[in-house]
Amino acid sequence: MGYYGDDFYDDQKKSRRGGASTFFISLVSAIIGGLIVLMMVPTLSKSGYLPGLALPSAEQEQPAQHTPAPSGGNINYSVEVGSGVVEAVKKVENAVVGVINIQRSRDFFGQSEEGEAGTGSGIVFRKAGDKAYIVTNNHVIQRAERVQVSLIKGEKNLDAKIIGTDDLTDLAVLEVDGSKIQQVAEFGDSSKVKAGEPAIAIGNPLGLEFSRTVTQGIISSVERTMPIDLNGDGEPDYEVNVLQTDAAINPGNSGGALVNIAGQVIGINSLKIAKAGVEGLGFAIPIDDASKIIDDLIKYKSVQRPAMGVIPVDLSSIPRQAYKDPLQLPNDVVSGVVIKDVSPISPADRAGLKRYDVIVQLDDQKITNQAELRKYLFQKNIGDTVKVTFYRDGKQQTANVTLAKQKLE
Repeated sequence: MGYYGDDFYDDQKKSRRGGASTFFISLVSAIIGGLIVLMMVPTLSKSGYLPGLALPSAEQEQPAQHTPAPSGGNINYSVEVGSGVVEAVKKVENAVVGVINIQRSRDFFGQSEEGEAGTGSGIVFRKAGDKAYIVTNNHVIQRAERVQVSLIKGEKNLDAKIIGTDDLTDLAVLEVDGSKIQQVAEFGDSSKVKAGEPAIAIGNPLGLEFSRTVTQGIISSVERTMPIDLNGDGEPDYEVNVLQTDAAINPGNSGGALVNIAGQVIGINSLKIAKAGVEGLGFAIPIDDASKIIDDLIKYKSVQRPAMGVIPVDLSSIPRQAYKDPLQLPNDVVSGVVIKDVSPISPADRAGLKRYDVIVQLDDQKITNQAELRKYLFQKNIGDTVKVTFYRDGKQQTANVTLAKQKLE
């Protein structure tokens, strides 16, 4: 019964008095704490410790607006994508077209029929009057009896006229009716391209079913050259500058666009190295080099290359015993270009060059093979004078050769 005696009631009274005191102190503390927090909110918000929290000013206060949820109770949030790659593609994608090589063949009844022999890609780069011009690879339209251009899916293909082709750089220019062309690509400056910058390839890999496929990578190198062997003799006839990229390039991408992040064409996709275990080795013709070819093809129907008028042969392909007789070369001369023949009344003939002369330098550029010789000459203009350093009868000599237009074979 002691739990109900006077001591118990005294404890209850003390407890009530202590509880009231504790409650009062807690209430005051809560009020003071709340006031401190309210005063600190603006400072914390400005400092970024309370992201997204803003106290409205009198001018900012607006009645709350509620957007009803769509039927079904699901709320869909859409985010506008404005990345650089998306914008770059948007700027050029409809200027990339399909190029269809049409040839005649015979069916198993022996009857002649016209059909698609292959497809590739092309880039609309100019509209002039009622015509539009497209650049593609020469191998895309090679041996074609007729060429068509495929525009946006669902539109009728356009018949294309071949304006000109160039075997050495694998380029060709087509002409189509410009009334159906809605977008023209902008050419960039490939001389300013740097290794490591973004690269976007647009084309039609594996045919028109995958038209305007976009792949992304980087510029892997800007200092690459590819040898071109036109006659299949195993000796390079020419060397072309190329941009190397790891953006996926597949059959059908040929002639398509290699684009920078600004949506400008910096290269024309041309080839890739396809071997087991090899990935990401694609190549494009720099647009600066291609532009000169394109302009010549439109204006002259062929490329206006300056020439010396000699038939060159790589010294490395000559038997070693010929270095002494008949060439009479010093022991330290192991590379260069041997003149096999000189065309009569050509620039080389007028400058006094002869058969068996061994060219080792043009101006200040060392020449080790005929591909380098042709590449250097193509950087010059018709009418330019080139200082030729060569060996004759064991002695080094020089001659000034004024370049003339290369004659078509």
